[in-house]
Order: sequence, then structure tokens, then C-alpha cells
Amino acid sequence: MEWLANPSVGFMVVFLGTMFLISEFLVKSKSLFFILGTAFMVLFFSYHLEGAAGIWVLVLYAAGLGLILLDGKLIGDGTVSIVGLLLMGVSIAVPTPTIIYGVLVIFGFLAGAIAAMFFLKVFPRRDLWSKLMLKDSLTSEQGYNSINQTYGGLVGKTGTTVTPFRPTGTIDIEGERYSATSGDQWLNAEEEIEVTSVDGTRIRVKRLETAVKEQ
Repeated sequence: MEWLANPSVGFMVVFLGTMFLISEFLVKSKSLFFILGTAFMVLFFSYHLEGAAGIWVLVLYAAGLGLILLDGKLIGDGTVSIVGLLLMGVSIAVPTPTIIYGVLVIFGFLAGAIAAMFFLKVFPRRDLWSKLMLKDSLTSEQGYNSINQTYGGLVGKTGTTVTPFRPTGTIDIEGERYSATSGDQWLNAEEEIEVTSVDGTRIRVKRLETAVKEQ
């Protein structure tokens, strides 16, 4: 496997391994992508890791994957996934022999993670990320309004956050609860907000002070 000494080859192996592994979390592939991704990453690590120190690199990589799975199943705000991706990126770069090789595999890792998103257009989505994508089914028994045409009338109204936004959460407007997103703005619970726009079933809000300043 001396060909893995070439940084360009390392880039492609990490790119493909990351793309397939991340895709496994996003779409339903009957574990095919997991097998392919694992095969590529085993190939990469088996060449670069030596001795007991290599175990810690593998632990770091596995911990990153675990955090992504944990975020998708239990948390759903994307924050823990970012930490997981950072751990995976570090574990890939650490065992490389040169700085150039390390930089290339990091780019391969990032490119693979981005490329995985394109599988969403081809394969059925997993329910793992339904909260983050605002596709969770909200029922009246849970205290939410069902999706309906009255959402358009919420634009300009003010209310408060019921849950923290990272960047999705729940708002309360005039005694009714809605699922909403704050874009790139993180909010705490019980903050005053204003609805700035409604796109289909997606309600977008901003902290009230920010919304006032932009008018």
C-alpha cells in the first residue's frame, strides 16, 4: 500500500471514506455507505497508524462518529455534531507524515462531508435529523399548532422563546406554540422575539432588539 504515501491518494481515500460515512447518517442506504466508508477509512488508518499511539487516534475518530449519532438521535441541534466533526478531522490529520499531507486530508475530509449532502437529493432521508430540518411532526396534544395557512399572519408578531434555539426551537405567540428557526442566531429560552418571515412551513424569528434595529 505504498501508494498511500502519496498525499493526493490520501486526499481521495479520506474524501470517499468521509462522504460515504456521513451519507450513512443522512440517507437510508441499507448500511452500504457505512461499509464503503469504513473500508476506505480502515485502508487509510491501517497504513498511517503504528503502535499503541494509533489506538488513541482511532478512539478519537470513533468518538467523533459517536457524537454525530448522539446529536441526531437525542439532541438534534447540530452543535454536538460540529464537535464530532472536529474530532474526526483532528484524528485524520494527526497520523499523516507531513504538513502538506495533513492539510490535503483535512480538505478531503471537509469536501467529503459537503459532498455527502448531495445524496439527500437521490436517496430517502433518515429520520435521524428531523428536528434539525424542522420536519418533526408536531401534534396538538404536544401543545403545538398543526401546519396551516395561518402561518403567514405571524409575520411581524412578537412573542417569546420557549426553548433555546441552536438554531431551531419553540416559540410562544399569543398563547400558541410554534416550531421556528433563528437562522445563524442562537437564542436562550424566555427571550423576546419577532417573526421576520414565513417560508412555507418554516417560521423565521430574530431577537426582538435585533429585529427593531434592522427596520
